[in-house]
Amino acid sequence: METWIIIAIIAAFFMWRMKPTKGVQSISTAQLKNMLHDKGKVFIDVRTPAEFKGRHISQFKNIPLGSGFDQLPKDKEVVVICQSGMRSRQACKQLKKQGFERVTNVRGGMSAY
Repeated sequence: METWIIIAIIAAFFMWRMKPTKGVQSISTAQLKNMLHDKGKVFIDVRTPAEFKGRHISQFKNIPLGSGFDQLPKDKEVVVICQSGMRSRQACKQLKKQGFERVTNVRGGMSAY
């Protein structure tokens, strides 16, 4: 009986962690390709410098997750990418907490690009 309670708690925790952040838009890599030349957006890649150096999209600036987003303008939309979409989702949550109004996560990340 106690095992089912533990399983239910673990399942609820994972569902809570995976829910989308309120106010964060999510786009596909196909949608990203159509907006790469939009000067009204800031593109950031939150992967490590080594991952970024190995392969990246030229419009993206490398700001590894955890290094801070203080230099980003709050008046522009921020589009965030990583390798799979997990770190970029975390970065989007951080950006929203820091007061950024328009934040977009690229689903699937560079793996889907």
